[in-house]
Amino acid sequence: MNSDADNPKYKKLSRKFPLCYINSLDDGCLMIIFSFLCPIPDRYNTALVCRRWRFLACHPRLWLRVDRSVKDLSLPGVYPSIEAAVVAARPGDTILISAGGVHQTDEVQIKKPLCLIGSGDVPDETTLICSRGSESALEFLSTCKLANLTVRAKLGCCLLHRSGRLTVDGCILQCESNPLDHLSHAIVTTATTQDKVPPLVTKGSPDCVTVTRTRIEGGAKAVLTNGSLSLQHVRVIYTRTSLFFWFDVENR
Repeated sequence: MNSDADNPKYKKLSRKFPLCYINSLDDGCLMIIFSFLCPIPDRYNTALVCRRWRFLACHPRLWLRVDRSVKDLSLPGVYPSIEAAVVAARPGDTILISAGGVHQTDEVQIKKPLCLIGSGDVPDETTLICSRGSESALEFLSTCKLANLTVRAKLGCCLLHRSGRLTVDGCILQCESNPLDHLSHAIVTTATTQDKVPPLVTKGSPDCVTVTRTRIEGGAKAVLTNGSLSLQHVRVIYTRTSLFFWFDVENR
């Protein structure tokens, strides 16, 4: 059987338009291509192809990294804590949080669109812990996404949503058992919409919470709504050891 390369039409076309392999592109072009990939798993997997692709896929222009073991603070794009990475990040950046160990996060405010992703194979490998005296581990005042992370609160809530679109995908939210369980919640939202806004405008309200494929353990409630949003579209899958939740918190 003749291959496409032996086809006269193919040869004529290849002479007119020479083949260009992806590795013949310069670093700038490849980095632009990588920027359109989903950080996990697509962009993460490109780093496994070769040394050049690893350098480009992990470049600070594409995402920032949080590594508690980092000693050389002069390394570009590498930070010892989540709070330091959030402060240095630009709107739209992705922060990759190193697996292993525990990252202390006490009331870290996020006021710009960011994506926080755990670098482990499963959410259990990247844990964020909020101490007992803090109201929340992370506080969101802008559109953000969390993925592949475990967030644990000793008292209070794991995630505090003030405004913006918050997406929680493939995470674990844990409220530790204690005598004050009635004060613990996985997610607390205080977002309030304006009643005077026409219905056609509020249909695409920027204030909402979307949870998918997420385990929620402990606490009085999975979600506490102190604003005008309400829990909707709840779906739960039971397994032998845990519950996985899908739900939205948005306008009625």
